[in-house]
Amino acid sequence: MNQMNITLQGLRPILTSDLEIIKRIADLVQAEKITPINAQAVRLENVRCDANVKTQVEAQCHAAQLDITLAAAGRHLSDFKLVAMDMDSTLITIECIDEIADMQGLKPQVSEITEAAMRGELEFKESLTRRVALLRGLDASALQKVYDERLQLSLGAEAMLKAIKLAGMKTLLVSGGFTFFTDHMKARLGLDYAHSNVLEIDNGKLTGKVVGGIVDADEKRATVERVCAEMGISPTQAIVMGDGANDLKMMGIAGLSVAFRAKPVVRAQADVALNFVGLDGVLNLF
Repeated sequence: MNQMNITLQGLRPILTSDLEIIKRIADLVQAEKITPINAQAVRLENVRCDANVKTQVEAQCHAAQLDITLAAAGRHLSDFKLVAMDMDSTLITIECIDEIADMQGLKPQVSEITEAAMRGELEFKESLTRRVALLRGLDASALQKVYDERLQLSLGAEAMLKAIKLAGMKTLLVSGGFTFFTDHMKARLGLDYAHSNVLEIDNGKLTGKVVGGIVDADEKRATVERVCAEMGISPTQAIVMGDGANDLKMMGIAGLSVAFRAKPVVRAQADVALNFVGLDGVLNLF
């Protein structure tokens, strides 16, 4: 049987602030050893953790705002060759379409549809078509305004990207959002691949339509498969990160799936859930 480890991490120096809970969890899972990774993360080695114990431990960690990952020991970053990321609410903190809609005074209506789609209650193609239709007639300069004034990288994004590039890995941004933003992010962050939807613009105005096919859950998975094939690797050599229901299919084929600040349906199916730490928290798992 594979030796299992637990990684605990938080946004604070947990070895000083959370030593009591770390020791309590180590006892619960019968850890052989507590190994500090850095000030914010520790590894509990060779643990025994059945479903019942795991549920108890997860509840305690969530209450203490600690992220917990149970995984087989001995995995290395070098086992992976590609990191594929969703953009909105994963690599960046906003949902671009909601912010564009805000320029039209339509943010509440659009956000409501976005949320339903992310929870998996609404089919993504239908949700995107409905949301984009509400943007009809908006001046295309609103896209640049959203990029300049509202778009921010998620916590830990730059540190994570720096480390994976140093490790020689490729990067893919695959999004149900729009090329205006993914192209900017690809250039700004030096990403290798990007794929997303094209907003139709006519005479400087949004038409309320998308050009060509819509990047939904199936297209996201197909994009990860296509890039892996191009690279000559298996999807099991990819780390895939997302937050919404439309990310589940591409996360399902990955060697490691990471739910970042994700909806419950996504957290439940992912290998790793980062609810409190930044995207660079993934580095502590290796």
